[in-house]
Amino acid sequence: MIISPELLSLGSYLAGEFDNREQAIAEPAWYVHLRLWQRPINLFPEDSLTLFAEQASVVQINQPYRQRIMRLRDYQDGSLQVQYYMLKNPDDWRGAGQNPGILNYLTAEAIELLPGCVLQVSSHTLDHGYKFTATQPTNTQCCFQYAGQTIQVALGFIVTPQELFTYDKGIDRETGKATWGAILGPYRYSKRENYFARAN
Repeated sequence: MIISPELLSLGSYLAGEFDNREQAIAEPAWYVHLRLWQRPINLFPEDSLTLFAEQASVVQINQPYRQRIMRLRDYQDGSLQVQYYMLKNPDDWRGAGQNPGILNYLTAEAIELLPGCVLQVSSHTLDHGYKFTATQPTNTQCCFQYAGQTIQVALGFIVTPQELFTYDKGIDRETGKATWGAILGPYRYSKRENYFARAN
């Protein structure tokens, strides 16, 4: 497949292990110290770069949560897009951030498309690489079913070669207000390890 240089850069920036240690130390009342894993997986290789994402509180590192799939691809108009999927049985893949061998058994049948959970990505050229900004299109909603309830989230991120800022928030469907997540500003992660290696 032919993938644009910008998409390759986006994939390489997002694939890795991250944490927000500095932010959690500076603002412990507002930001939990989190570790985030985003591992490349072999889904949709015909036109995409795909990541499995999972996070955990550092004080409960063996209790990861919020598993999701991010499919990165070039869009028809030349822009970049991130499409989110949910895992049908998240518990089957819990811990794969730290133990990636689990992901060898992940297939497209184990995930479910979230049609409204899509981000449009713009790029800005830096001295050494890019700065990517991912935002939800206007008038879209990202919703999914969990434990018999409809959950709405707002998604977004900014990523550079060294940093990842995430703006994900839970949204109260009645009031439209944020109830958890990046309410006071983004979670500011530093990249600790790179997981991206593209075969020639």
